Amino acid sequence: MKRRSFLAGAAATAALTVSTPLVALAKTMKKETALGPLLDPWSGPNGGIPRFDQVKTADIKPAFTKGMDMLRAEIRAITTNNAPATFDNTVIPFEDAGRPFGRVSNFFGVYTSTMNDKAMQALDTEMSPVLAAFSDEIIQNDALFQRLKAVHDGRQAANLNTEQQRLAEVYYNRFARQGAALNKDQKTRMAEINKRLATLFTQFGQNQLADEENYKLTIDKETDLAGLPQSLRDGAAEAAKEAKQPGKWVFSNTRSSIEPFLLFADNRVLREKGWRMWVNRGNNNDKNDNKAIAGEILQLRAERARLLGFQSHAHWIVADNMAKTPEAAMGLMMKVWPAAVAGVKEDVAAMQELADKEGAKFKIEPWDYRYYAEKVRKAKYDIDQNEVKPYLQLDKMVEAMFWAAGQVYGLEFAKLSGIPVYHPDVTVFEVRRAGGRIGLFYFDPYARAGKRSGAWMNEYRTQEKFKGEITPIVSNNCNYVKGKPGEPVLISWDDSNTLFHEFGHALHGLLSRTTYPTLAGTSVKRDFVEFPSQVNEYWFETPELLNKFAIHYQTGKPIPKELVERILKAGNFNQGFETVEYLSNAIYDMKLHLAATPDKRIDIAEFEKATMAEIGMPKEIVLRHPAAAFGHIFQGDGYSSGYYVYIWADAMTADVYEGFQEMGGLYDKAACKKLEDAIFSVGNSIPPDEAFRRFRGRDVDTNALMRDRGFPVS
Repeated sequence: MKRRSFLAGAAATAALTVSTPLVALAKTMKKETALGPLLDPWSGPNGGIPRFDQVKTADIKPAFTKGMDMLRAEIRAITTNNAPATFDNTVIPFEDAGRPFGRVSNFFGVYTSTMNDKAMQALDTEMSPVLAAFSDEIIQNDALFQRLKAVHDGRQAANLNTEQQRLAEVYYNRFARQGAALNKDQKTRMAEINKRLATLFTQFGQNQLADEENYKLTIDKETDLAGLPQSLRDGAAEAAKEAKQPGKWVFSNTRSSIEPFLLFADNRVLREKGWRMWVNRGNNNDKNDNKAIAGEILQLRAERARLLGFQSHAHWIVADNMAKTPEAAMGLMMKVWPAAVAGVKEDVAAMQELADKEGAKFKIEPWDYRYYAEKVRKAKYDIDQNEVKPYLQLDKMVEAMFWAAGQVYGLEFAKLSGIPVYHPDVTVFEVRRAGGRIGLFYFDPYARAGKRSGAWMNEYRTQEKFKGEITPIVSNNCNYVKGKPGEPVLISWDDSNTLFHEFGHALHGLLSRTTYPTLAGTSVKRDFVEFPSQVNEYWFETPELLNKFAIHYQTGKPIPKELVERILKAGNFNQGFETVEYLSNAIYDMKLHLAATPDKRIDIAEFEKATMAEIGMPKEIVLRHPAAAFGHIFQGDGYSSGYYVYIWADAMTADVYEGFQEMGGLYDKAACKKLEDAIFSVGNSIPPDEAFRRFRGRDVDTNALMRDRGFPVS
């Protein structure tokens, strides 16, 4: 009876299926496109959709060429205007320019990250330096910069509203920070550096992908699977069939495959083998080795920073973030580091004691850490991941995150059929509120060849309303491992947190309510962008949600209340490991870019050893992202000197959580509305510190972070 009641309740909150057959869809589209499917405005139902069914790799380069020419013409119209520069004749047309180019860029980004076969990799290698040069062409257009500067300088006297002033500031700062004011020779060198960096970023990413696809852990004997839950065995067996090795078990060289193996496998020799395969991505001294590439990237970044008048790449990056200086970012990291290391030492002592009791004649090593941490967790809190995982069905967790978004923001999710997608794994949902469309959400959950590892959010189209109401299109991309056909995919507690984290990014894009697309959604400071996503993780662990959606995949019964209580009681267990594993990467990233110079190449592996020794890295842990596979900082500038942003955002997140508790809890309607109005809806239309103060009434209390992690408060 309870099972039926649950299904009825789930049906009310689950995604509704709405059919949009491709035949009907085609009738709503233009019979002949003016520019081609990669450049044309997205039309059709649901506010317009990307036509993934019409994407051909061979069409991308000519579409880019046409899109660049169109954008050049639009910029020329702005710069040849003889009237004095104003917001209306300069900023507005520039904000509206380049839409066809933006659409083909979105297709290119989707395919290079999720469908990156050899043809796409070749195109990426060819086009990345071309696109970098085109970006510099725009930034270095002095006539355009002078007009943007004139609007910026006169913004306060021009009767502009707050958001218009913000847009003028953002454009001016973007151009100035990229070298628009440099002299001719400096601009030439800047363009050379950026073009070379674009090539190196692409090479680094493709090398990492090659090692993830080419190296696999293959197991021949079933006895070597001891300790692994059935769901992992089934997934490895299916992977072996795909690799044309039936009767064996294959674990791919991705985090979603290797981490569960390290957690559960009894065979220590195989744990070490899998661990070494994973940490040596990009570091095998072969054609895919990334060490020299990373060294050159560091030199070029250092030279570029000095051209721009900054002491280092780290100073250049952080100056445009909330932290403002590398010293401020390092200050927060080093405030947390000693307590995290102390937690690791305490946990390792407990692991070693347990291993010794079992008769182990070795010291805990990195490939042992997860395995023995799980044993200690079970002994200390009576929690076994194999007991928890059957309650965490991927499909149910997706329903859960939709339900939470409904409770917190009033959103509804309707599953659409017949919408073009780039792979059959992708599902599409229309997001609604009060009967109106908020946007579209694309979900791509599974690992496959040609898809980069990890989890991330994309914005295919940002929200805007300055030339009509445009609703956003966002996606979440994960790398869960498929199990046996017909059976639910079971994910871990950490994977469920990651699911909610990435969905927090999606909500940040979906709930945007700004006028201008440049200021919309996740287009915020890098150390602010992780804040909304990390806030969203809190709803996963609420009893209200777990009682509804953490359903045993075999019995259909909800997770027992006492098991949830044990899980929450153990909430800060292993916090030392999780903090040290992440924070060591962030400290390494910052120190690496502070040390880099244009005239001397750094050996990233040797620098890693020296840095870890300097900060007292526990020998039982290694970087979460080994240097030669640290794609966050070497596949682009995005998180370079910025991997600290997660801990910076976590300080705000912990403080906001305490604010929710003060206001009545995570489902308090007034608190939820305040969060949306102050944080999720404003994008970059106001400074991030002001957005935080609108919710909390003051600046962030970093001690909230220490309390949240169970560390001593200084």
